[in-house]
Amino acid sequence: MELTFEDKLHQDLHHYLLAIKEMDERLPECPDMEDRWEEIAKSYLPDGIREFNDFPSASLGWMMYIGMAVAKFWDTEWESYTKIDDLYVYMRDKRGYDSMDEYIREEVLLLSGNDYALLEKLVGECASRVYNALRHQNIEPGTKEAFNAYVSCLHQLYLFGAAMQLKRMGYHMTKL
Repeated sequence: MELTFEDKLHQDLHHYLLAIKEMDERLPECPDMEDRWEEIAKSYLPDGIREFNDFPSASLGWMMYIGMAVAKFWDTEWESYTKIDDLYVYMRDKRGYDSMDEYIREEVLLLSGNDYALLEKLVGECASRVYNALRHQNIEPGTKEAFNAYVSCLHQLYLFGAAMQLKRMGYHMTKL
């Protein structure tokens, strides 16, 4: 059976992040965060699509930051954050879309200095890998297929952002 585009993205990101020790072999299972994906995606899509042509790496990478933020929220005060109707808008409106990455790194993940810069570089690399894979699909822009492929990219970046943040917070996934 041939892998779907999303499965190929998943494999590529997993191998890459595993190789640089940002990921465990076994990915976390966190239904709380997965359950928030659809609402976050629906809310994010108008902004992400608008920005994609001029800033594809930001349009993709911001979703990885969102996944990391959701993991942090889950670890700290999930009960409070479940009461927020639209987590994406909540994060975006702190400083605006263009500075959402900085807000998440500084105020949610509490990073500064070298850690701040290294995460920016890492998210940029992941977004570039995903964008490169998307471009090599040779999908006609503006089609349903292009939309679905973009959503697949966002979904994997969200999941890997969350998984990476869980590992950074000390959660390690091992087989029982």
